[in-house]
Amino acid sequence: MPRQLKAILFDFDDTLIDWGAVNVSWRDIEAAQLERVHGYVADKSKGYRASFEELIDIYWERTRRAWSEGRVNLRAPNMPQILLNTLRDLGADAELDARIIFEIYDWNAVPGAKVFPDVPPALQHLREHGIRTGIVTNASQPMWMRDAELITFGLIEFFPDCRVSGADAGYLKPHRRIFEMALGLLGTDPEETVFVGDNPVADIGGAQALGMHAVRRVNPGSSYNGRVTKPHQTLQSFAELPGILDGWYPEWRGSGR
Repeated sequence: MPRQLKAILFDFDDTLIDWGAVNVSWRDIEAAQLERVHGYVADKSKGYRASFEELIDIYWERTRRAWSEGRVNLRAPNMPQILLNTLRDLGADAELDARIIFEIYDWNAVPGAKVFPDVPPALQHLREHGIRTGIVTNASQPMWMRDAELITFGLIEFFPDCRVSGADAGYLKPHRRIFEMALGLLGTDPEETVFVGDNPVADIGGAQALGMHAVRRVNPGSSYNGRVTKPHQTLQSFAELPGILDGWYPEWRGSGR
């Protein structure tokens, strides 16, 4: 007999949030936030003598290096740590309040990013059927930062208990640690949990390695080179998800049959 379906974990970017219309680099996306931080630190710290160009160049090189290493060893970059270490190495006072710095940084939804239109009705449907939902993302920002996006997009209410980023777990998908952290927050076993994501290596391979059913969201124009893990199922719209779940967990009957 199949285990009862209790929860579904979702990747965040390009699964719940559509980045297809964002046409600027990540470096440029962060520039406005970093410029505000630079102005604050330059005003408050006597030892800080860096130009804004120095700050962004060094910060971005460290970020790029952390991601390059993380793709090999699966240790997650930690954006707040990288920024604070960079500021202090450039002469910022160690006692500067990190909380104020990140209030000034003021991360939020990136212009052009939007919720896929099929996401809210799917999440509402799952909630009505008593299925718990969580987020597992490879973001270098902790979820206390990315929560601002969930609030802006009106999705925070669907994820009250489980929102995990790479920075929170210390590891990137497909490392088992980040999935185990999410399962612990939900209190479910892998056999009771489905994972939905767009990346066949990080999302599908990682989830299947722990024994979860995995569904790959296939977005227009998406492609992956090299050897990838075959998902248990694929979908192009979350309207297809209830039927897929019915096939794995007959007692759920979320499609209304």
